[in-house]
Amino acid sequence: MARLIGIAKAREKLAPLEEMTSAPVTVERGIEGDVRGTKTDRQITILFREGWEAACAEANASLPWVARRANLYVEGLLVPREGARIAIGDVVLQVTKETKPCALMDKAHMGLRAALMPEWRGGVCCNVITGGTLRLGNAVSVKA
Repeated sequence: MARLIGIAKAREKLAPLEEMTSAPVTVERGIEGDVRGTKTDRQITILFREGWEAACAEANASLPWVARRANLYVEGLLVPREGARIAIGDVVLQVTKETKPCALMDKAHMGLRAALMPEWRGGVCCNVITGGTLRLGNAVSVKA
C-alpha cells in the first residue's frame, strides 16, 4: 500500500523546509503557509521515495528527502504522469508536470541534479482539486 511518509512547507522562497505531521490544504493556497501554494501548475510538489533513493545512490549521496525541497514524500507508488489524479487521504491532487531539478540540487550534493533527471525521479508538480487535511501515514492512490 502506498502511503504519505513526509510533509513539508517553506514559508519563504529558498527558506529551509519545515517538516510537519499534518497540514491543511486548500484549492486556493495549497498547503497552508507554503510560499508556492498559489503558483499556477505547481501548488504542491510530490517526491517519490523509490526515485529519490535511486538518485541518491547514483549520486553517492546520503541526504534527507527535504533536500529535494518537495512538499510531500510518498512511498510505494509509481510516479504518475500529467493529468493523473492522486488521492491522499481526503485530498485530491492533479499532476500538472514533472518537477524539473534545479541548480539547488547540486548545491545540496554535486551530481544530484543529473541523478534526478531520469524517470521523473525529481517528482511531480500538482494542483489541488479537493482540499482537506494531510496526515503522515495517509493512504495514497492514483485515481482514474
